[in-house]
Amino acid sequence: MTARAERMGALGRAELTLLVRNRYALCVALLMPLLMVGFMRSSLDQVGLEETGMSAVEASLTGGVVMALLLVVYLNLVSAYVARREELVLKRLRTGEASDPEILAGTALPAAVLGLAQCVLMVAAGVAFLGVRTPERPELLVLGALLGLVLLTVLAAATAALTRTVESAQITTMPLFVISSIGSGLFLPLEAFPDEMASVCELLPLTGVMTLVRAGWLGAGDATAGDLAGAAVTALAWILISVFAVRRWFRWEPRR
Repeated sequence: MTARAERMGALGRAELTLLVRNRYALCVALLMPLLMVGFMRSSLDQVGLEETGMSAVEASLTGGVVMALLLVVYLNLVSAYVARREELVLKRLRTGEASDPEILAGTALPAAVLGLAQCVLMVAAGVAFLGVRTPERPELLVLGALLGLVLLTVLAAATAALTRTVESAQITTMPLFVISSIGSGLFLPLEAFPDEMASVCELLPLTGVMTLVRAGWLGAGDATAGDLAGAAVTALAWILISVFAVRRWFRWEPRR
């Protein structure tokens, strides 16, 4: 276990160095979540949220927690996995002692830590400066963030399998970003959707994560224990599907 942790730590430190040198990726990781929260806040001011039981600030900040993971973890990692594959880094790493999961997890460590740090800062800033209530069920908030972190890491590896170049990552990551932003409740809570549409959106990859994060911060509201368990099961199901896709289709050598 110690040797495995040392190998993953070494991979994480190397990846962190590359991330710091990549100004575009660093800018996306540090600034885009805050800009997206501001955009969501201004958009939600135009939408009536009376039926949802939350203010525009609360809706934008809870959505911002998952948005931070989406931007910092998913978007960055797809580009990182593709870049390391095309530069033959992944192929060389496989000739060493590190296993395939260690290589993928070690590469994801900096983005994972940065994503979680953004979530913590968002919660702290919301409570300290924006008058948002303290998390009512912090265990659900933590569970949602961790499930989102794992899910988006595996989804990034699965998306990298479909991505030929670093430049094309901007295209291959767009479907999940758009669908999740609109349909998983990041921009607009599902309570504001028609019942039929909300039922379909509940099956999307990040909807379960969003449900747990929002319930953990603002309280479960009308959600029952069964609803929350269903949200966790949905997230776990997508993790298992994504793991299968990575094991089946992830490429360790450049696409020709």
